[in-house]
Amino acid sequence: MMYFKSGFHPCGTRELNPRVVVRCLSALAIAIAAPTAFGQDKIPFPEARLIIEYNASARDIGVQFFLDAEEWQDVRILDPLDNEIFEATAKGRLLTQGGGTELFLESVEPERRDLTLTQFFANFPAGMYRFRGNTPEGDRLYGNVRFTHVIPAGPVITLPVPVEDQCTANVPIPAVIAWNDVTTTIKGQPLEVDRYEVIVETENEDANFDVHLPAGSDTSITVPSEFLEPGTDYVFEVLAIEAGGNQTISEGCFATSGN
Repeated sequence: MMYFKSGFHPCGTRELNPRVVVRCLSALAIAIAAPTAFGQDKIPFPEARLIIEYNASARDIGVQFFLDAEEWQDVRILDPLDNEIFEATAKGRLLTQGGGTELFLESVEPERRDLTLTQFFANFPAGMYRFRGNTPEGDRLYGNVRFTHVIPAGPVITLPVPVEDQCTANVPIPAVIAWNDVTTTIKGQPLEVDRYEVIVETENEDANFDVHLPAGSDTSITVPSEFLEPGTDYVFEVLAIEAGGNQTISEGCFATSGN
């Protein structure tokens, strides 16, 4: 006979003959290896992004990331060298409700006189970044994002006609915003832009104008009269976005004509 020192064993009786022990332990090994109903699934993040945003007008640079999951208890991001660059955990009432879903974060954006491109690239090396997390049920979340140092040059704005250190005055309604096509990176290397984005804002934050344009379309947009008011100041951005998502902003501003 074989006895377990604890006085019992997982098969439920005090003693077993050797053949029964072998069958019992084999069954236990299969049960341990098989997925259970709790905490064994691997679920991909439906969406995960990590990009560079460079402002050619302000000459500042930073990173942005976005992730989405049906629910998460904790999430973290690891760089290509396995250094953790971000971690977040849902706790308390947030966790009781089911945790988080979407998450967007934008880093501080130092000016290039305080943070050179070389220093920035050293802080965020190119390569595969791993998004990892867990759900409140214990399932694992995962995603892999390729991060590059390909940064578009800033779009050169041609309309409204730029005025040094001043906003363009007496712009007619509807207003036209135009720019030159971006064909290089900020280092002068050839680049095909994937798309453009134009954002027009005023003091009313609920009335922003935001349009996306595919590459190869006209490099201009007409801001409709329904959005604009006479004698009002507006600021705008033209973004050049490359295939990996890295984007560069050029800024401008104008005042519409009339009272």
